[in-house]
Amino acid sequence: MAGCVTRVELSVSCRSLLDRDLGSRSDPLCVLLQDTGAGQWAEVDRTERIKNCQNPEFCKKLVVDYYFEKVQKLKFGVYDIDNKSFDLNDDDYLGGIECTLGQVVSSSVFTRTLELKQGKPAGKGTITISAEEIKDTRVVYLEIEARNLDKKDFLGKSDPFLEFYKQSDAGTWQLVYRSEVIKNNLNPSWKKFSVPLQTFCGGDFNKPIKVQCADHDSNGSHDLIGTFETNLTELQKAGDSSPMEFECIHPEKKQKKKSYKNSGIIRIKSCKIETEYSFLDYVMGGCQINFTVGVDFTGSNGDPRSPDSLHYISPDGTNEYLIAIWSVGSVVQDYDTDKLFPAFGFGAQIPPSWQVSHEFALNFNPSNPYCPGIQGIVDAYRQILPQIRLYGPTNFSPIINHVARFAAHSAQQGTASQYFVLLIITDGEITNLDQTRQAIVNASKLPMSVIIVGVGEADFKAMEFLDGDNGVLKSLTGEPAARDIVQFVPFRQFKNAPREALSQVVLAEVPKQLVSYYKWQGWPPVKPPEVKMM
Repeated sequence: MAGCVTRVELSVSCRSLLDRDLGSRSDPLCVLLQDTGAGQWAEVDRTERIKNCQNPEFCKKLVVDYYFEKVQKLKFGVYDIDNKSFDLNDDDYLGGIECTLGQVVSSSVFTRTLELKQGKPAGKGTITISAEEIKDTRVVYLEIEARNLDKKDFLGKSDPFLEFYKQSDAGTWQLVYRSEVIKNNLNPSWKKFSVPLQTFCGGDFNKPIKVQCADHDSNGSHDLIGTFETNLTELQKAGDSSPMEFECIHPEKKQKKKSYKNSGIIRIKSCKIETEYSFLDYVMGGCQINFTVGVDFTGSNGDPRSPDSLHYISPDGTNEYLIAIWSVGSVVQDYDTDKLFPAFGFGAQIPPSWQVSHEFALNFNPSNPYCPGIQGIVDAYRQILPQIRLYGPTNFSPIINHVARFAAHSAQQGTASQYFVLLIITDGEITNLDQTRQAIVNASKLPMSVIIVGVGEADFKAMEFLDGDNGVLKSLTGEPAARDIVQFVPFRQFKNAPREALSQVVLAEVPKQLVSYYKWQGWPPVKPPEVKMM
């Protein structure tokens, strides 16, 4: 399971709060609760209390862990605090809202009317929430070499490696980076490396940094060659044509020998600070995630009227196809402003000509295949089932190529404004593996990800092959995928799990895939975050 993507701080302000105090204004505080499942809410954080204020702008930020692949239901409650107790049950409720964290992070500013209870507004009161990711997104890139290091090994030269330490506030040294070992070399050139700025120096360019060069011994008793101290401000002076040079000093040798100069020279060839953007930087910066669904209507699913068919809708109104659409769609829909989702079927004979189609609109409207919301996809699916004949073969590539055309058009704009997620739900008996491989390799160069959910009990070996986790997927001609964009999940593993479990596993890779595409292209967010200097 993917860990927490990041932490987010929420800034909260309110306007026109109700007045509950006689003779003075309310003393508001905002509390943040998160749904822990089964209708239970747990407090995550709360703001300070502001005295006598109907339009508070709270200074204390609300901090919450953010996961893309989960629907995180939040409840904001505003209370008038008239006592010193922590419990809010004895305080007047000024209104609240329920929403998802996805809705908040995908809106630059999120404003809602406060309600005392469902459908009952709290006067004219409103709440405004804006989200910001907690992190310094800058990264330090360093390229380092050394000259004339001391020889430490009796039979050969030294095997040097570098260690970087930052000084903590308490004055102790904390390891932040260790380089690779270069064998038998007194003039080594280490690989270019990067360390997050937060890790390297806590964002403080003048924080002391200690660099140690040592000779590696396989038994762990490494011999110190020498050391020096610097800081990021100094390191940054290194340019391509003028490296920064530091003498590597061995303290004991320096004490013993008057003629001692140094134990070699460490040369900083380049030191650059770049911004690494995160998934949230792109989403908050205006990137829309476009969600498309492709549904398998091939004959191997079985006759939809028969209870053993994968398309049979059970008395409770569901089947595996519908559950997959709901669970993945409910997460992704928060990141798409128009909430219009194209939905297609493949592998069926469709009226009036009863030709087999591998790319037909579920709403039978090829010029406008968009369904309103996830419910719209579900409704279109239910309506089309009795009108088509399940047939074959199972051919994914037309739908992948369809979405790829939109992604290619978007990529031509050269901005991180649109990313495409295609959900294919299939019973897995794929017939055109070579064409599908080629379609995925082509799509790997575009702003899109493909999620395949396998329903039923079929052998999904072909699907696992498309999910490049065991090595890079290649086309028939041997062309490798530019990046891994396919995530395959068999539905049977989630049959008895809560519905959220499927979407969490299926969507865990999407943030990484989105960031890897824009990083590869070198595209920043449409509206990059402001870097807050420490």
